[in-house]
Amino acid sequence: MVKIIVGIDGMACGMCEAHINEAVRNAFPVKKVTSSNIRKETVILAERGIPEPELRKVIAEAGYDVMSVNWAPYEKKGLFSRRQA
Repeated sequence: MVKIIVGIDGMACGMCEAHINEAVRNAFPVKKVTSSNIRKETVILAERGIPEPELRKVIAEAGYDVMSVNWAPYEKKGLFSRRQA
């Protein structure tokens, strides 16, 4: 699984967050997407990577500017996750 952190300019409220989340969900097969206008970022969890040009295009078409895109592997941590010794 991959965690994609997208820096976004132009979000001003909760409706902006919802607009971006909906655009990403409709365009890509994601597990989870959350946005924060305060942090000016959207965090996407997906099984596979999303092509950056396509991601930038979807967000631009929603009316927002992508400032940065960072990728990191993601491993779910929970109550029953395997502990490292």
